[in-house]
Amino acid sequence: MTESKGVLHRFIGDRAFYRMVIAVALPILIQNGITNFVSLLDNIMVGRVGTVEMTGVAIANQLVFVFNLCVFGAVSGAGIFTAQYFGKGDNRGVAHTMRFKLYITLFIAVIGTFLPIFAADPIVTPYLQREGALEDSTASLASGVEDVRLIAVSLVPFVLVQCYAGTLRETGETFVPMLAGIVAVLVNLVFNYILIFGHFGAPAMGAAGAAAATVLSRYVEFAIIIIWAHTHTKEKPYIKEVFRSPKIPVPLTKQIIIKGMPLMINEMLWSIGIASLTQCYSYRGLHVVAALNISSTITNLFNVVNMALGVSVSIIVGQLLGAGRMEEAVETDRKLIAFSIVSCAAVGAVVFIAAPLFPAIYNTTADVRSLAANAIRIYSVYLPFGSFLNTCYFTLRSGGKTIITFFFDSFFVCCVSFPAAFALAHFTTMPIIPMYIAVQALDLFKCVLGFILVKKRVWVNNIISNE
Repeated sequence: MTESKGVLHRFIGDRAFYRMVIAVALPILIQNGITNFVSLLDNIMVGRVGTVEMTGVAIANQLVFVFNLCVFGAVSGAGIFTAQYFGKGDNRGVAHTMRFKLYITLFIAVIGTFLPIFAADPIVTPYLQREGALEDSTASLASGVEDVRLIAVSLVPFVLVQCYAGTLRETGETFVPMLAGIVAVLVNLVFNYILIFGHFGAPAMGAAGAAAATVLSRYVEFAIIIIWAHTHTKEKPYIKEVFRSPKIPVPLTKQIIIKGMPLMINEMLWSIGIASLTQCYSYRGLHVVAALNISSTITNLFNVVNMALGVSVSIIVGQLLGAGRMEEAVETDRKLIAFSIVSCAAVGAVVFIAAPLFPAIYNTTADVRSLAANAIRIYSVYLPFGSFLNTCYFTLRSGGKTIITFFFDSFFVCCVSFPAAFALAHFTTMPIIPMYIAVQALDLFKCVLGFILVKKRVWVNNIISNE
C-alpha cells in the first residue's frame, strides 16, 4: 500500500501544484474556449445559410489554419528563450526575443497578405474534388476565395497580437491576453449575427459577413493588447526595451535560428500536412468536407483543455529550466503530463456520449450529420492519446529540442500520415470513416516514441546558460 502511494505521488501533485497549474492554464483555457465557442456559433450561422457556403468557409479555414500555425511556430521558437530569460530574471534578454518575434512574424504577414490576393483560386481549388455537383463546387470556390481575401487584411494585427500576447504569457501575464481575446470574440459574435444575416440595416453578406466580423475582431484585440502593454511598462519593463534599438545580439540570433527556426518550419509543415490530409479526405466528396468542418469545429472547442495544458508545460517547465531547477522541472513535467491525460480522458468521455447532439444543430443533410457525429466520436477516443503526444511535444520544446520535435511532429504527418491518406484516397475505395480511423491510428506509434524521449530526459537543458 505504501509503495503504491509512493508511485502515485510521482504523478499526483499537492494542492499548491494544482493551484499553480490552474493559475497558468485557466486564462489560456478560457480565452481559447470562448474563441472556439464563437467559432462554433460562427460555423452554425454560416451553416444555416447552406452546406455550399459552409464548405467554402471550411476550405478558407484550412488555409488560414496553415498561416496561423506558421506564426505560432515563429513566435514559439523565440518563446522558448523568452520563458527561460524570464525565469532567469533577464528583461533585456526577453526584449531581444520579442524583437526577433516582431521581425519574423511581420515578414510572414506580408507574404500571407498578398498571396491570397493574387493566387486565391489555385490554393482553394484542390479541395473541390470529385463527387458533388459542378455548380456546388463553383459556388464553394467563390465563397472560399472571398473569405480568404477578406481575412488577409487582418493578418498584420493578428501577428502583432501573437507577438505581444505570447511574450506576456511567457512572462507570467495570462489575464490580459485572455481579456483581449474575450472582447474580440464577443465583437466577432455580435458582428457575425449582424453581417451574416443583415440585421440592423446592414447588408446580408452570408459567409463573407463571417470573414468581415473576424477582421474587425482582430483589430479590436490588437488595440486592447497594444494599449495595455504600452501603458504598463513599469510592470513589463522589457516593452520599452524592445523599441530602444533595432538590434538583436548576433549570438542570440544564431541560437534562436538554430533552436527556433526548426520549430517554425515544423509548425508550417505540420499545418500543411493536416490541410493536405483534409484534401485527401475531400476525394470522398464535398459532403465529407462539410462533415469534417462540423466535427473539427466541435472538437476544437473541447480540445482547449489539451492545448491549455500543453502551453502550460512550455511556460512552467521552461521557466524552471531557465532557473536551473532541473529535477523540479522533471518532477513537475511528469505530473503535468499525468494531469493532462486524466483531464482529457474525462472530456473525451463526455464528447463521446454527446457526439450526435452537435451536428443536429446544423442545417445540412442527414448524411453530413451522421458522418460528423462519427468523426467526433473517433476524436473523443483519440483525445487522451493526443493529450499525451501534446504534452510530450511541449516538454521537448521547453528544453530546446526543436530538431527532435520536427521529426516527432511534422515529419511524421508529411512522411507517414499524408502518404497513407493519399494512398487510401486514390488507390482504394475505402469509405471515409475507416480511412479516417486508419490515419488517426498511426499516431499511436508516436506515443511510444514520445514516451521514450521524455523518459530519457533529452529535454532537460538550460539553453540560455551561456548567454
